[in-house]
Amino acid sequence: MAVNSATLITKISEKITLNGNKYDNVVEKRISGISDIFKRIVTCPSNSETTVAMFHSSVADGTLSPLDIDNVQYIRFTNLDDSNNITLSLQSDVGEDDSAADESASILVEAGKSFIMGVPNDGIGISDTNANLVTDLVDLESLVVFTGSSAVDVEIFIASS
Repeated sequence: MAVNSATLITKISEKITLNGNKYDNVVEKRISGISDIFKRIVTCPSNSETTVAMFHSSVADGTLSPLDIDNVQYIRFTNLDDSNNITLSLQSDVGEDDSAADESASILVEAGKSFIMGVPNDGIGISDTNANLVTDLVDLESLVVFTGSSAVDVEIFIASS
């Protein structure tokens, strides 16, 4: 039986009142044609690197089968811990040849917070030379979590067409 595609609706909402003035906002995005969802909660061991998602131009067998980079439309990564921060490494495939990652950029994801990304195909650019603006984007190869002294639960949600 074939999966019928659907529209994914995402909302980012902020609500705050300062000095009696409301500064509320909702940003809604609709992504049509979604027919595949990848969702998992992973316990990442303390003081370790854990690969939580991989992206390639073709899906292959393996311990962690890569997602088809051409079909991924939306990525949400959430640190489920209530007190421990983690480092999320965005591994890039500069040669776009489905080989191992060539570069990485890391960001802090604080406890209880999320990182959201759109398409990973030509979705990231990294340069360590003079901090120049990078306009030639390459493929995201994987998402890797590094924890501190405590194990941390994370959630990854990926929607593909």
